[in-house]
Amino acid sequence: MQELSPAELGEQLQDDDGPLVLDIRHEEDFQEWHIPGSRNVDVYDELTDDPEQAIEPLDDLPSDEQIVTVCAAGVVSQTATAVLRELGYDAVTLTDGMNGWSRVHRHAELPVDVDGTLVQVARPGKGCFSHVLVSDGEAAVFDPSHYLDEYDTVLDEYDAELVGVFDTHAHADHVSGAADLAARHDVPYYLHQKDALAVDATPLEDGQTVTVGRLDIEVVHTPGHSEGSVSFDVEGAALLTGDTLFHDSVGRVELGVEAGIEDSDVEQNAATLYESLQRLLDRPDDALVLPAHDPGSPEPPVAATLAEVRERNDDLGRDREAFVEELASDIPDHPPNFERVKRTNVGQESVPEDELAELELGPNNCAAE
Repeated sequence: MQELSPAELGEQLQDDDGPLVLDIRHEEDFQEWHIPGSRNVDVYDELTDDPEQAIEPLDDLPSDEQIVTVCAAGVVSQTATAVLRELGYDAVTLTDGMNGWSRVHRHAELPVDVDGTLVQVARPGKGCFSHVLVSDGEAAVFDPSHYLDEYDTVLDEYDAELVGVFDTHAHADHVSGAADLAARHDVPYYLHQKDALAVDATPLEDGQTVTVGRLDIEVVHTPGHSEGSVSFDVEGAALLTGDTLFHDSVGRVELGVEAGIEDSDVEQNAATLYESLQRLLDRPDDALVLPAHDPGSPEPPVAATLAEVRERNDDLGRDREAFVEELASDIPDHPPNFERVKRTNVGQESVPEDELAELELGPNNCAAE
């Protein structure tokens, strides 16, 4: 069977003349989460029951483009590829489908003025960002996924020794790889104690300074999205804001409550988040805001200054009362399996390695809007 790896597809989609990505899943699944720019032809049932029924709806595609077929796990899309090739199309299957797309990682340096290098690791299929800070031969990793080899690749590229791994909070959309990466390198794993409910982690405290090479990183406790959310201020030049502050939105405030791991309520969390954001807004206007998510399918580097975020983020223009009312009343769709993911990241549940990819499958949905 003709196949294309997710990494190869990611490379090809950077070109204007990239392939046509044909998603054959049900329309509602496509609308919830898909590869940007892809086209949906809902023939999943036809391909499963009787592939000949899919011939007519599939026989109206551009004949001068390569077609990459996509489903959830790359199984039914193989049938779609076979039908298309019988019809004369140049068709291949995306290996492992959306599951495979979720594993793709890409990295690039950020334009930040520090005595070192800040590398952004993007996971386009999940809309997730990790960051690797390198200075004077030492490195720290922030918010890593559980695909640990991606970070070892960056460390090798910059010939840096890992000295610490940090999570901005206990994530709700993906399983953290921070504790495992720290264990692999025998270095501390840092997480605020309010989120390290049953995790062996080195606690972070507000105002604490952690040094990496020649750089000082200030810990800023910014609860609201979760009780233990923190942001990291790198020499006033970069703000790693986790899920507290995004470029166009802010973190949602009900996930920990609904997962049963927080005693607060949504209104309390919204008011707490408002106060946390005021602390971040006092930082330098030219500091780069580097959240842990982007709502699209991000290609690194993705960054905006605090001044730019202040201008474009409507949430930051609301007074306290309006902010709390908006966040407490407008609850978007939850990240898939967020309860189990959240419990896993605080140490209350253990997920077998072979189930992690399926558990994470889907959009992140960690922003309030």
